Amino acid sequence: MAAGSAIQIPTRLPLLLTHESVLLPGSTMRTSVDSPRNMQLVRSRLLKGTSLRSTIIGVIPNTSDPTSDCDDLPNLHRIGTAALAVQVVGSNWPKPHYTLLVTGLCRFQILQLLKEKPYPVAEVQQLDRLEQFTNGHKSEEELGELSEQFYKYAVQILDAVRLEERFKMTIPLLVRQIEGLKLLQKTRKSKQDDDKRVVAIRPNRRISHGSITEDEEEEEDHDDVVVLEKKIRTSSMSEQALKVCLKEIKRLKKMPQSMPEYALTRNYLELMVELPWNKSTKDRLEIRAARIVLDNDHYAMEKLKKRVLEYLAVRQLKNNLKGPILCFVGPPGVGKTSVGRSIAKTLGREFHRIALGGVCDQSDIRGHRRTYVGSMPGRIINGLKTVGVNNPVFLLDEVDKLAKSLQGDPAAALLEVLDPEQNHSFTDHYLNVAFDLSQVLFIATANTTATIPPALLDRMEVIQVPGYTQEEKIEIAHRHLIPKQLELHGLTPQQIQIPHVTTLGIITRYTREAGVRALDRKLGAICRAVAVKVAEGQHKEAKPDRAEVGEGEDFKEHVTEDAKPESISDTADLALPPEMPILIDFHALKDILGPPMYDMEVSERLNQPGVAIGLAWTPLGGEIMFVEASRMDGEGQLTLTGQLGDVMKESAHLAISWLRSNAKRYQLTNASGSFDLLDNTDIHLHFPAGAVTKDGPSAGVTIVTCLASLFSGRLVCSDVAMTGEITLRGLVLPVGGIKDKVLAAHRAGLKRIIIPQRNEKDLEEIAAHVRQDLTFVLAGCLEEVLNAAFDGGFAVKARLEHLNSKL
Repeated sequence: MAAGSAIQIPTRLPLLLTHESVLLPGSTMRTSVDSPRNMQLVRSRLLKGTSLRSTIIGVIPNTSDPTSDCDDLPNLHRIGTAALAVQVVGSNWPKPHYTLLVTGLCRFQILQLLKEKPYPVAEVQQLDRLEQFTNGHKSEEELGELSEQFYKYAVQILDAVRLEERFKMTIPLLVRQIEGLKLLQKTRKSKQDDDKRVVAIRPNRRISHGSITEDEEEEEDHDDVVVLEKKIRTSSMSEQALKVCLKEIKRLKKMPQSMPEYALTRNYLELMVELPWNKSTKDRLEIRAARIVLDNDHYAMEKLKKRVLEYLAVRQLKNNLKGPILCFVGPPGVGKTSVGRSIAKTLGREFHRIALGGVCDQSDIRGHRRTYVGSMPGRIINGLKTVGVNNPVFLLDEVDKLAKSLQGDPAAALLEVLDPEQNHSFTDHYLNVAFDLSQVLFIATANTTATIPPALLDRMEVIQVPGYTQEEKIEIAHRHLIPKQLELHGLTPQQIQIPHVTTLGIITRYTREAGVRALDRKLGAICRAVAVKVAEGQHKEAKPDRAEVGEGEDFKEHVTEDAKPESISDTADLALPPEMPILIDFHALKDILGPPMYDMEVSERLNQPGVAIGLAWTPLGGEIMFVEASRMDGEGQLTLTGQLGDVMKESAHLAISWLRSNAKRYQLTNASGSFDLLDNTDIHLHFPAGAVTKDGPSAGVTIVTCLASLFSGRLVCSDVAMTGEITLRGLVLPVGGIKDKVLAAHRAGLKRIIIPQRNEKDLEEIAAHVRQDLTFVLAGCLEEVLNAAFDGGFAVKARLEHLNSKL
């Protein structure tokens, strides 16, 4: 190819058929090649060619259906553009194809099609000079690439060989476009100055299947932005937040709607407007009314109610009091969550519950930074948006069940939230501005404080919510649970009666818990069984032949909870409706709830030496714990079973060591009569139930008593339970959870409880009627424990008298 002014293209050109757009001389186009003919052209001509002439191809617009699968060559457009292939890129996904970057050189006319396969080749004639389009006639020809709507105009421009004809076609298009741009500019300026609605209509910009132009959409969006800006300026947000929002709204005005950041910024501003920066509810500070509400909603819980009333009293004297950070710790089912709701009701505040169980991402508390896709505020800010006020009652439920992960520690994120000295400027990562949480009343709930980080626990005021006594459960059942279950099952007090003695039987024989959830479920089962009888009675009354069946009798049959057909009698008199009200007695309990789940087995299990009763604390409340010991010939080994923790294993070793060192004093011998208790003797200690993990130091006194019973051959008193940590010198140290342990012993029917002397102060928290039913022995050393655990004491004199009685 010569370098002179007249550049000639080859007379034979391979043809590339395009359907995406039209290539004009002097323009550059990127086109996809996926048809068999075009791909064969690329492989044979472009990829294998070595000379410059091999990279010149003819580009013909394909005016036929591009999706057609026909193998025949379509009718070719007679005018095309000679092009230089600048770049070839291949890919195999989602299917094999090439992407070509071609630059238009000049027009040509097809004289004759020489061959069709494997790709079309034609004899062509050059129609214009190449240098005409390399110096200055480019802008009017690139107009055809602006939109697919100009495809037909571009083809016409391609067919126009004479320069005058091309000017006649392109100048009206340019004028039309310039007028539309001027009108759009004028419309935007008018909107910014006057905030008036002006409809700007540009030609050829109407949506194909709708009646709203793009200008109208832009105008509506602009109006929304103006309204959002007014809301921001009239809101009561802080000065820092207002400054950030105004900056973001300024960016939003300059941002195209198609940008992903547009929606993110707008959502952020809408959230900032919706937050209650200075909106609050007025507290109801009537102490007497608050006391009545708390007493009506909850029975017992005197310590917790007292703390709430103290807060109300101080708030009445000082309006700007910061909200306290309370933490209710107690077993499940004692009403921790419902108390939080009652506190909000008492204060007249909004209530919002945040479940923290299993949360392992600190972004749940602090929110995500807006740089991330799908970012959102944390649960604290989202909760404030939900309630719409800045002084609600927030219940952080199950705060002891937070977890750590690679996404951070949510417990550490709560440090700022639950610190009264810091939460006045809490900064959520999504907001990135400070928000005042000092007026929020935070209430956390937990089953135990053992899993709460010390730094977080230090920021909260812990209020213990222990389990209920039997008398308290009876009152709760008849004041709250039974009326609730009757309403849920459509029954009335005229249809069912549950006496107090029956409720006591449910509590002692069918449930063993610190709370009342299981009790509530058992009452629901009773109501379902009675509902079946009531419904059957109404059905029988509706039948006309009721008199033919016979007279009805008392209510003798009770449907089981599972409503098994085989448990229902076939007698005719039982099919009649029972007399109302239906009285639930012990026989009815057995039919409905089945055999008792918990029998009093204490005396049966203490009928031989080597068994003692201990008291344990669990997150579910207090429990009684049996400790069993046996000895056999061996090599002096100590075996421990029952899924024991390291601390409890150490307590067992302490106990056996103390007994071995005091064997002569208490006349304790092994099977061969030796004071060396482990001489040719193995000891096995077992802690039922074996499937439950146990740990803690409070079983020390129980293990000592159990082993002393084993080696002395004496029985431990069947009504005695004990708890306390021991030392190697025989001292008894204080332990925790005394109230829950005492209540567990009271539920089990035990009468005498041995506790460390330094735990005497904890007895004040126990109800008076419970203390009257029990006898407490305060022990400072193991000798006092043994003297209280055995009839007649465990001193040397008592031991000798016991041996003489055997002789």
